[in-house]
Amino acid sequence: MNKLTIDTDYLLQVLGKLLRTPSPTGFTDNVVRLVTSELAAMGLDAELTRRGAIRAIRRGKDPRGARAIVSHVDTLGAQVKALKENGRLAIVPIGHWSSRFAEGARCTIFSEKGTYRGSILPLKASGHTFNKEIDTQPVSWDNVEVRVDAYAKGLPELHKLGIEIGDIIAIDTETEFLENGYIVSRHLDDKAGVAIMLAAIRALQHEGKETPVDVHFLFTIAEEVGVGASSILLPEVASLVAIDNGTTAPGQNSDEFGVTLAMADQTGPFDYHLCKKLALLCHDNDIRYQKDVFRYYRSDSASALESGADVRTGLITFGVDASHGYERIHLHALRSVAELVTAYVASPVKIERDFDQFSDLSGFTRMPSKKAKQELSIDAELADPDHDLHQGSR
Repeated sequence: MNKLTIDTDYLLQVLGKLLRTPSPTGFTDNVVRLVTSELAAMGLDAELTRRGAIRAIRRGKDPRGARAIVSHVDTLGAQVKALKENGRLAIVPIGHWSSRFAEGARCTIFSEKGTYRGSILPLKASGHTFNKEIDTQPVSWDNVEVRVDAYAKGLPELHKLGIEIGDIIAIDTETEFLENGYIVSRHLDDKAGVAIMLAAIRALQHEGKETPVDVHFLFTIAEEVGVGASSILLPEVASLVAIDNGTTAPGQNSDEFGVTLAMADQTGPFDYHLCKKLALLCHDNDIRYQKDVFRYYRSDSASALESGADVRTGLITFGVDASHGYERIHLHALRSVAELVTAYVASPVKIERDFDQFSDLSGFTRMPSKKAKQELSIDAELADPDHDLHQGSR
């Protein structure tokens, strides 16, 4: 087994720090400073892009054919669209999420003069005033507003407070860490992924684990708006594994326990050979896993490919219930994904041809072409209670 022991106390501690640091897309400087300080404490130097995406390279035996692990520090949020005559704020979402989950949320408005607290409310918020209309008004961002917890009866007071169009609004996480391992919070996508990466790095550093190639640990700042890993990869990187949330919902195979390996998202299938390797590593390292396909989902890997990076991509996820809402995960999944990261970066390189960006057919990969042998009849398969385990969905 190549997997390392994960310090779950540290994982939960750093996740708490991340969740307490507001970081909607476009407002990520503070969380970038937090992540770089954690990396420095573990002996890794970080370099930042102009806008703050983080790259920390852990050196291996060979710089060629480097592996990259990526998660994103930015979260959903909102932005002031207009100052209203009634002293409240019209808003638009940052990232794709429903106003249904915004209704009732507490929030912080960041203005040039300081921060203000507030609540996101439907336009018709009082049953004593609007009676049944509170249940029939449409669900949309045009039907919510921010009530600022400061004296603001109209436009003059809002101007005096210094609140302006374009100001960023961070949504409270309302985090709960339960004794049974469940974690309930907003913004677990993808701060849980960041915590997983930091916990995996901590294990690698503590064990002094040598890797066959350099590992680029990447933390992006604009995944929720589709930018993601579009400008952070170096040419040496041959494979990119994203860490993000899997969607536990009807019709999906994701789970709040173990690793959920994504086989495809809305941009298409992930790399065949990399997915196969990740599944085999789970099997060989006794890491519980399942596979899933996501229809309305994209991650940092999509932006990397769309920007022209010629890398093999994969996506490993922790199952999240009510993604982009009031989310829930379990520590078991976080630990499992972190274990897989350590096993993956320490595993031997099987496709050495990937050390070069261009080459001939020598060493080029092959895919199965022969018809699979049927060791069991269809009736026997259906009668076998462990059939799913034989198929690798464990």
